[in-house]
Amino acid sequence: MKTSLTLVALAATLALSACKQNTIVENGPPDPMANELANAAPVELPPAISASKSYRCADNSVVYIDWLSNGAARIKKSAEDVPGTEIDAAAAKAIGDDKAATIKYQGKSCKA
Repeated sequence: MKTSLTLVALAATLALSACKQNTIVENGPPDPMANELANAAPVELPPAISASKSYRCADNSVVYIDWLSNGAARIKKSAEDVPGTEIDAAAAKAIGDDKAATIKYQGKSCKA
């Protein structure tokens, strides 16, 4: 048993040592966009959603707000409304924040 395992390991070592050390990428054609990619501006990701909450307002309407990581907010008419209306961080602060239990939206008091 030990002898057969040793022979298999020796055969695998010999087979791997016979492989070429060059890779396909090294011998491939040059990238035509290499200069453009090297000089491209860094990519900035969009802000992440830090919290999604629904609020019931005093007039019995419901507001759905996605609070974003950059301080902005996205106000939606329904939970499934994909784009919503994005407001900047200053306007979002006037409404409230993701930790507040009560916000002010369009002059109405709304509770989470």
